[in-house]
Amino acid sequence: MPNVIVGDAMDWNGAYTALVTPFAGGGLDAEAFVRNVQFQNENGIAGMVVCGTTGESPTLSIQEKRRLFELLAERGTGIRIAGTGGNNTAETASKTAAAQELGYEAALLVDCYYNGPSSMELRQEYYSAVAGRFPELQLIPYVIPGRSGCELAVEDLAILAGQHANITAVKEATGNLERMRRTRQLCGSGFAIFSGDDDKTLAMLADPAIRAAGVISVASNVVPKAVAQLCSLASTGDVEQARQLNEALSPLFSVITVKTVESVRVNGSALQVAQKFRNPLPYKVLMNGLGIPAGPCRQPLGRMSKAGVAQVRQAARITWERNPELLEPLQEFYGVDIAERIASDAHWSTHYG
Repeated sequence: MPNVIVGDAMDWNGAYTALVTPFAGGGLDAEAFVRNVQFQNENGIAGMVVCGTTGESPTLSIQEKRRLFELLAERGTGIRIAGTGGNNTAETASKTAAAQELGYEAALLVDCYYNGPSSMELRQEYYSAVAGRFPELQLIPYVIPGRSGCELAVEDLAILAGQHANITAVKEATGNLERMRRTRQLCGSGFAIFSGDDDKTLAMLADPAIRAAGVISVASNVVPKAVAQLCSLASTGDVEQARQLNEALSPLFSVITVKTVESVRVNGSALQVAQKFRNPLPYKVLMNGLGIPAGPCRQPLGRMSKAGVAQVRQAARITWERNPELLEPLQEFYGVDIAERIASDAHWSTHYG
């Protein structure tokens, strides 16, 4: 197919935080959410996403999502992005309408998990159906096949971008750099490609065939200033400084997903079982350990193994010992003693079981 060249998009450049949803007593912790939003406001973030994967959107009720939309609309600065996607087009449209009513600049729509639509169906029955109803709201397709079990093809993304002036960006969580290069080729220079994986951000920003706009970040829940600086350095061509900062951040990037091998006994036999603790569980452990209010995850996410928590804690320890300046903004904002929190078992032992 011929290249689909998209016109100038809005200014998407920079780091956007995929906000964690704090819980307490089984419900939303609105006070903690607002405090965390203020931390982001004060540390250079270009915008925030509420009710995304990191925000545990599948476990939130419609009423809870609406409340979170309201809180970010009231308190957030920069570009506010509502996670309105799902596996039901009508429900997605309803949530998108709520976001538009509250003044959001954009909505993030994840590929439809579990249903397993083809790329053509994703384009026609989901993205296009919603984009056509909300022409004044920017919509960001979110391609994450590892969670959704389906994948919007680059060609269908390019068709969408050509048909709808409000589709000018994509969140890329495929890890496939060749796919991203093809996205740039087909969607043109004005189209924004966001990293959906913190550890891929620099590669995507520095690759001239991708030229990513920035990142929708998990790590920036903890280190917003540093992630914003990483994007700024790379986008202005200071790649060497960006590489140094990326290396300093790498321990924190490494624990967004934590893998362990656990010993279990089954019918008297000792067996080794591989475990994979996925976002946002490790980051909630990290945030709680360091003194950022996050609360527990909602079931079926639960608690990490002792070995998993040890990995998260070690990442915090390495970062504090080697590059304390990365964590100093949170220490100052939340009024905590990072060294004490890392050293004290009490801040970590409640998170494994």
